Amino acid sequence: MPTVYKRVLLKLSGEALAGDKHFGLDNESIVRYCTAIKECVDMGVQIGIVVGGGNYWRGRTSGDMDRIRADHIGMLATTMNALAVCDALENLGVPTRVQTAIAMTGIAEPFDRDAAVRHLEEGRVVIFGCGTGLPFFSTDTTASLRGAQIGADVILKGTMVDGVYDSDPKKNPNAVRYDELTFTEVLEKDLKVMDSTAASMCRESKIAIMVFNIEEDPQNLVRAMRGEKVGTIVKEA
Repeated sequence: MPTVYKRVLLKLSGEALAGDKHFGLDNESIVRYCTAIKECVDMGVQIGIVVGGGNYWRGRTSGDMDRIRADHIGMLATTMNALAVCDALENLGVPTRVQTAIAMTGIAEPFDRDAAVRHLEEGRVVIFGCGTGLPFFSTDTTASLRGAQIGADVILKGTMVDGVYDSDPKKNPNAVRYDELTFTEVLEKDLKVMDSTAASMCRESKIAIMVFNIEEDPQNLVRAMRGEKVGTIVKEA
């Protein structure tokens, strides 16, 4: 079946990789996601992935910890997740490369935009670890940056909710889900799609974001590739 996207950037949260454990890695969940990713690759889609690190580390655990050092720990957490996703994909027969924003000789390739694009064109999935390599920037911002750098058609944010709501659906049973938004609306209404830096970068790069639930049904990723509505689309009018 034809796909509506040629090249995508998938943002996977660390929490999604933990599954019901809520910490560390849940192999069953990772294999479910990677099986869907493989289906997309088999359909001819070029896929870059940015992984979060929240299953191991969410900022400073102590108010006394230096912010830069805390962010460096988070970068290491994303690299562990990138390697785990890489291993699961390769076990499924998907050629994969891990690139990190901080050089880790013997573990991963250093991030190189040209090399990443070449890998994608040759059918490999490229997983980006270590965030941007700089403190004070989230992995959402990393997804926006890497998406722009590789020329992605769309950024797919796989989450544990089925789109963007006007309030937290877990706290407000009357929360309303949006089918489509503009980045201007996201910023003006302070909707929690991704942080403002990431949203602004996507707006400037003219890259749409699709927010969808990957935890409940990883096949939503495959449906998105086919152009089906599976979440909320954020783009400029």
